[in-house]
Amino acid sequence: MLIPVSWLREYVDIPADVDAQKIADIFTRIGFEEEGIEYFGADLEGPLVVGRVVEFVEEEQANGKTIRWCQVEVAPGEVTGIVCGARNFFVDDKVVVVRPGATLPGGFQIAARKTYGHVSDGMICSGRELQFSDDHGGIIRLVELGLDPEVGTDAIGLLGLIDAVVDISVLPDRGYALSMRGAARELAAATGWDWRDPANIDSPVAKSAKAVSGEIKDATSCTRLVLRTLENFQPDSVSPVWMQRRLTLAGMRPISLAVDITNYVMLELGQPLHAYDKQKLSGSIKVERAATDVKFTTLDNVERSISTGEVLITDNSGVIGLAGVMGGLSTEMDEKSVGIVLEAARFTQGDIARGARKHKLSSEASRRFERGVDDELGLAASARASQLLQEHGGAIEVGGIDVDLRKPRKPIVFSSNFANDYLGTDFSDAEVKAALIAVGCQIETDEFWNVFAPSWRSDIDSHVDLIEEVARILGYDRIPSVTPPTAAGLGFTPEQSYRRTVSRKLAAAGLVEVLSYPFTGDSDFDALLIAADDPRRLTVKLANPLNAEAPSMRTSLLGPLLGTAKRNAGRGFTNIAIFEQGKVVLADSEQVSVAPQPSTLARPSTEILAELDAAVPAQPIYLASVMTGRLEQGQPALLDAVNDWDWQSAISLVGDLLKEANLEWQTTQIQMAPWHPGRCAGIVVAGMVVGFAGELHPKVCANFGLPPRTCAFEIDLDAVAGAGLQPIFAQPIRTMPKAKEDFAFVVDVDLPAIAVAKSIQAVALELIESVEVFDVYQGEKVPAGKKSVAVAVSLRAIDRTLSDGEIAEIRLGIIRNVEKSLNAKLR
Repeated sequence: MLIPVSWLREYVDIPADVDAQKIADIFTRIGFEEEGIEYFGADLEGPLVVGRVVEFVEEEQANGKTIRWCQVEVAPGEVTGIVCGARNFFVDDKVVVVRPGATLPGGFQIAARKTYGHVSDGMICSGRELQFSDDHGGIIRLVELGLDPEVGTDAIGLLGLIDAVVDISVLPDRGYALSMRGAARELAAATGWDWRDPANIDSPVAKSAKAVSGEIKDATSCTRLVLRTLENFQPDSVSPVWMQRRLTLAGMRPISLAVDITNYVMLELGQPLHAYDKQKLSGSIKVERAATDVKFTTLDNVERSISTGEVLITDNSGVIGLAGVMGGLSTEMDEKSVGIVLEAARFTQGDIARGARKHKLSSEASRRFERGVDDELGLAASARASQLLQEHGGAIEVGGIDVDLRKPRKPIVFSSNFANDYLGTDFSDAEVKAALIAVGCQIETDEFWNVFAPSWRSDIDSHVDLIEEVARILGYDRIPSVTPPTAAGLGFTPEQSYRRTVSRKLAAAGLVEVLSYPFTGDSDFDALLIAADDPRRLTVKLANPLNAEAPSMRTSLLGPLLGTAKRNAGRGFTNIAIFEQGKVVLADSEQVSVAPQPSTLARPSTEILAELDAAVPAQPIYLASVMTGRLEQGQPALLDAVNDWDWQSAISLVGDLLKEANLEWQTTQIQMAPWHPGRCAGIVVAGMVVGFAGELHPKVCANFGLPPRTCAFEIDLDAVAGAGLQPIFAQPIRTMPKAKEDFAFVVDVDLPAIAVAKSIQAVALELIESVEVFDVYQGEKVPAGKKSVAVAVSLRAIDRTLSDGEIAEIRLGIIRNVEKSLNAKLR
């Protein structure tokens, strides 16, 4: 929301020493993030005056350009010569002239200079040169702004060229702040400064036979409809310059008086308005839902396909508007419109949000309607627009209608203790009441307080919402930062400790932790080659997705994680090693789709709690990683002598993580998208597959723009924890010399390499320090159906140096045990 400071000062008594930055800081303190501050005319220095074109001569130059040598009256009786390249003005036009010695925005200094054979004593200005508008096609003609000032008048004050605009981010539940009225109220509530409500105007609507009538045919789509009919409007009327300036500063382009007034009132009060040409209407205006699919052309001259159930504005001729989004071409105001019907409505938020997204028409009006518009505002806003149309366009209001289907809001039971108990504060009753009154609440005092939320705050419907307002207004800085006491013996659970250990271990191995959006869609599943009947495609759909391409909660971390890898690869990174730990949402076809909404005033019953539990899908914590390219030189790694990430690296990394849980594990060859069918291992713990690791399918790599041979793993940390996390006991440090023996066994091709390591470990557990598989070979040198597994074994005793005889005995025992237990043969 762009907030011109000069406009804000009209409604709030802001002290003179409070500048734009201090105002932005106050908004930030009460929950509105500052997007930026733009200063207009900060470096503008006069003289900048109104001039009158006395005469001019057009001269064609050698370069083919035509200029005008103008005689301009810049003060009563003072005429000077100015060269101008624009040709959109006439003799006797009033223009804006910058004199020598002045400075234009951007630090552009003006001096008399010789150009095109003349000495130009200043410059005639365009809108862009003064930061007055984006128009640079010609100079400013004051008559087009409805101005006829005296020659020599100061143009800086006339056009309001010096101002500052504060840009704040308005969250979806604070749509009331998308207006000067809402911003002024918030600023006053936070500071205690006096303010004036621009909606506090006399706004009755009188029934009349001359007025266009209205009807709400579907009460679920609209709760209020206010129509005002005006006649004798002068369509050639020009918007006043102050209005044009404020619209421009607020980010809107002036168009015509009728359109400018509806936009101005929307920015001023927060109520979107629409103006219909009365002569183009047929019968009464109605709000209804589409009974069938129809075609309709909007103001942007685009034919839209309207689906059954969409909320429309209609008359006897058919559809004349997409409710709350955009009007129709058939009833738009034009240069011949003399009759106007002003519409101010209060539409249902969800309907407008769905309509705007379906038609991809996010208008200024729809932004406000989908966030909630004050249902008390229709009368005042339409009266304000009618007043401006009468004052600047000569219109006469002949009557109107107010269709009101609103239901009274119920009070919220509250007390200051509620706020203090939640926030850990000691606010007094007076402070809490003052804060609630400041945001517009009405309070009826009894044993408890009955608090009525203001009409512009549809988001306040429970006591926790009121607590949030109390904290926001009284100051988040007043909420104490106190670490809650922990009972002796309590701390991280084994599962929490393991998850932290896993993250530290991966970071130590040179991987970078990332955080992805937890949303997915069919495009992700297709890119991952996940079949249509795969259970992972059964997802929980979002009611209001942020992105139509990702409307569901993720069932795997790999889709979003590979998207992150794709972005990094697209920026030139060739060595990528990232991981993410987070929840996935696993839907169940038997899952209850709609959860009950229990009251917040009492503990839910056992039956309600059971229904809530039944409606919540499983949300296990997964761990996934994507790795491609080379290990960075010199970085710490869990893996020995590995230069490139490959499928063995991925499996070995998972094994190291499972060692931290002190769990026995093994691999099994398996086919699972998105992995390569011949280079994918299932990770088995306690007889259960808890994850997968290996090389990604070449098509998956291509789909995500990643190099071939990219590898990945994904494991279910909850399933790992469910297998029973075992503590790792510290081992004594062995100081004696180490002996190293290497073996290569020929085994069946489907035997996991880890089985060889376990068979070796069983021979002399107390003397074998480590067993590492360093090579797996299948080729011409081994028989068909067999593979060679090479293993490095480290031997060391705690209390002595091993003798040659002991080492030979252990070596012989290893060979016998592996050959006997695994039907293997030493190479």
